[in-house]
Amino acid sequence: MADHGIPHFCNDRGVGVIEVGAHEFMCIGATPPFDHPHIFIDLGSDPEAVCSYCSTLYRFNPALKAGTAKPEDCLWVEKPAA
Repeated sequence: MADHGIPHFCNDRGVGVIEVGAHEFMCIGATPPFDHPHIFIDLGSDPEAVCSYCSTLYRFNPALKAGTAKPEDCLWVEKPAA
């Protein structure tokens, strides 16, 4: 899973809303090893969606680049093994 094309987002801080620059993404809940099963979310034409596992609200923000989030630390990028 080190190289995935779909952005993964987490909510370690427990923010109320995560704005994303993608219509399709994965919610992982918290950073590993405390993540929940990775939930695929497809906004389609909807402006927002709620993760069915952790209830995080995701809102599409067209001003953000694909694969980015606001707050920025909600984007999860797997770090290479040391």
